[in-house]
Amino acid sequence: MRYVAPILIGLLYVLLMSLVPDAHRRRLNAVIVAGAGAAYLSGGGLGGWEFAFTAVSSFVAYKGLDSWAWTGVGWLLHTAWDVVHHLKGHPIIPFAHDSSFGCALCDPVIAVWCLGGGRSPWPRIRRWTRTRTGTGGTDEFPRAGRSVLRTGGAILKE
Repeated sequence: MRYVAPILIGLLYVLLMSLVPDAHRRRLNAVIVAGAGAAYLSGGGLGGWEFAFTAVSSFVAYKGLDSWAWTGVGWLLHTAWDVVHHLKGHPIIPFAHDSSFGCALCDPVIAVWCLGGGRSPWPRIRRWTRTRTGTGGTDEFPRAGRSVLRTGGAILKE
């Protein structure tokens, strides 16, 4: 579970963030990666380096307001910072010793999604579930007020 849970959290983040409308999704992710860049600021144990990383992360997040690629880079930078904290600093959650390790597994999942353009996976999920259940088309749910009967693959309207 030490390895699986962080990856599932990253996938859950992607699924939930995909519910945000396209017009706002990229900018919201840039703001979130800026916050993640400051996560260790109050107690990461690396002194002045915490401020330097926060400055770099803020710059990258600012560039991410207009670019999915920069937001992905921000998540990858945070991944590297998580690894440094896991090995030499304090964990991101003080009472959870492996929290920085988990964050280092979760963040690349989000980074790959951002580097791919932050597209919503929901249309692909809907297509996949339709194919897996065998419905295969949009005729499964007729519009209100119309009756549709299926007979051997043909569609009859009343």
